[in-house]
Amino acid sequence: MLFKERKTSLEYALLKSLSSRMKLHEKDLQYLRNLEKGDEGERYFDSLTGALTCDCFVLNDLRLSCNNATFQIDALMITGETIYLFEVKNYKGDFYYERDRIFTKNNKSEINNPLLQVKRCESLFRQLILSLGFNMPVSASVVFVNPEFTLYQAPLSAPFIFPNQLKRYMKDLNAISAKLSGKHRRLAEKLSSLHIEESPFLHLPKYRYDQLRKGIFCATCGSFSCAVKGRSVICEDCGQAESVEAAVLRSVREFRMLFPERKITTNDIFDWCRIVDSKKRVSRILAKNFNKFRGGRWSYYE
Repeated sequence: MLFKERKTSLEYALLKSLSSRMKLHEKDLQYLRNLEKGDEGERYFDSLTGALTCDCFVLNDLRLSCNNATFQIDALMITGETIYLFEVKNYKGDFYYERDRIFTKNNKSEINNPLLQVKRCESLFRQLILSLGFNMPVSASVVFVNPEFTLYQAPLSAPFIFPNQLKRYMKDLNAISAKLSGKHRRLAEKLSSLHIEESPFLHLPKYRYDQLRKGIFCATCGSFSCAVKGRSVICEDCGQAESVEAAVLRSVREFRMLFPERKITTNDIFDWCRIVDSKKRVSRILAKNFNKFRGGRWSYYE
């Protein structure tokens, strides 16, 4: 049973938005590609745990704190007998393991060893649940989900789950017969309540409103070649249609994400969307979906 769903991280959403509205440096583009690849891998693993029929609680993307140390768990699964922690990696290519370090096979450059991260998570998580009054076995693993990944010389004792083992591993999890009780639900509820919504450390380039490209982009293909036709916004590249109201509200959410300190006003959203034919239309959409407040000369919406 899915107890806590995965949300798109603020950092990923912000960078993705900025990449479509301004020119990013190569290092920021590479970081965005890494976030995108990681998100794809985690959501693929979510599809596997979501198909489980055994009695379990699945909590995705938990950010917790213990003894002033913050740690993140990609996926957590509570069963009647054991708690499983998963660090999900979507690495692609050939790598090799040597003296607790991992290197790319082609140019021998070192990458972070996820085993060190998962051991830290496991230790902090054990301490946390004990402090909460729960004492259960914890099993932590690194899951490699990309079928084009190979790790040579991996130690047999390492808690690695490789792509060709995933199907069998999920089958083994499904065979768990132990049932959940109220104790397990209380633990799931407590962990969910302790989740820290967003990391305070966001790797973002500096940006200003006047730097960013204005307009509504297609929700399907990302193109800015969109036009308002009647009650719809039509993408001239892929043909996708979206109601004007839905497109404006999507743009408002993006505006609020990029500029949380700014008030939502008709003038700002009209300028941000650009392709909507009149301020009155924007104003009607805002009035319908938000509460209106007076602030000096201008009204704003929340």
